[in-house]
Amino acid sequence: MLDIRFLRENPEVVKQNIRNKFQDSKLPLVDEVIALDLRNREIKMEVEALRAEKNKVSKMIGACMAQGKKEEAEEYKKQVAANAGRTEELSKEEKEVEEKIKKIMMTIPNIIDPSVPIGKDDSENVELEKFGEPVVPEYEIPYHTEIMEKFNGIDLEAAGKVAGNGFYYLMGDIARLHSAVISYARDFMIDRGFTYCIPPFMIRSNVVTGVMSFAEMESMMYKIEGEDLFLIGTSEHSMIGKFIDTLLEEEKLPYTLTSYSPCFRKEKGAHGIEERGVYRIHQFEKQEMIVVCKPEESMDWYEKMWKNTVDLFRSLDIPVRTLECCSGDLADLKVKSCDVEAWSPRQKKYFEVGSCSNLGDAQARRLGIRVKGENGKYFAHTLNNTVVAPPRMLIAFLENNLQADGSVRIPEVLRPYMGGKTEIR
Repeated sequence: MLDIRFLRENPEVVKQNIRNKFQDSKLPLVDEVIALDLRNREIKMEVEALRAEKNKVSKMIGACMAQGKKEEAEEYKKQVAANAGRTEELSKEEKEVEEKIKKIMMTIPNIIDPSVPIGKDDSENVELEKFGEPVVPEYEIPYHTEIMEKFNGIDLEAAGKVAGNGFYYLMGDIARLHSAVISYARDFMIDRGFTYCIPPFMIRSNVVTGVMSFAEMESMMYKIEGEDLFLIGTSEHSMIGKFIDTLLEEEKLPYTLTSYSPCFRKEKGAHGIEERGVYRIHQFEKQEMIVVCKPEESMDWYEKMWKNTVDLFRSLDIPVRTLECCSGDLADLKVKSCDVEAWSPRQKKYFEVGSCSNLGDAQARRLGIRVKGENGKYFAHTLNNTVVAPPRMLIAFLENNLQADGSVRIPEVLRPYMGGKTEIR
């Protein structure tokens, strides 16, 4: 959410940012919120004047009563009553206007970083860098569920009967591999100085609207019927929510946290043949990283965070690349974002396995996360990034470590988490 003062003083900058995000339908909102803001300030001025008048007249009533001028005092009392009625009327209008302003401001997108490429959608995202050499072996790489089935490691049919499409049972060595990857990712981030955390898996609506846009909320979140609770789509939601309505001490920044959680997502719409199996599902587990820091440090942390994910995948012998998200592919709260994509030998292309985002002060402004510094109070910056999200990550792992005889090689760093196994058969 933007600062209303920034929008008031820079309406054309805000409008151009909306155009850059190809959301022209939101352009009228800028003028609408400016008009509402003007009316809000007019109301406040009138209310302030009425209160000053009330104080003045109250003193005059006291003086009249002291002098025995009861009739004159009664006239002043009528004036006070009339002013009170007008003040109540204005206060009601003020509340309505402020609610309208907040609703509109929650839908106007954040100002993107100047380095973000301008483009309509994810087809115009820009490749930044490749890490590792993509290899296509001479032998066939089966579809990921076929690989898992050969190890008796997945049961989609039973899961469909129990929960419907978009769910799965993982079993045996595949389930163990899934847990091993999560545990390795946890320790990987702890070794890089992040504090490990397991957060609540449900959050209240005020946290939901604080961490994401209304459009994201509608397409992602599961609501708990009859309660003000939502299942989290990622632990970033409850981890950023941890700091709601807090005044942080500047010297304690940055907060660097890595969190484990299950994640629940609606995943509305059709996704195509390559997204069957366990690619796009309603429930999965994830290791996340979040940073709460000073504004001037957020871009440095952005660079460090996506590099952590690249380093983790490379330690598992999986080639990856980074992809800069263009303006039209950025969610409304994001200032800058990049995807980490893993190499798929079967598809002979890269596919998304994680995303790193700098949200500037958008979440902090919505949630009231302030910092007390030497020069006063200010809003913190927040960032998030996927460390690893199996089972999607398992697709990349299995394809890149599958051997000609059908066994799967276990990279050295993962062997302690797999009971010392060098491969699974």
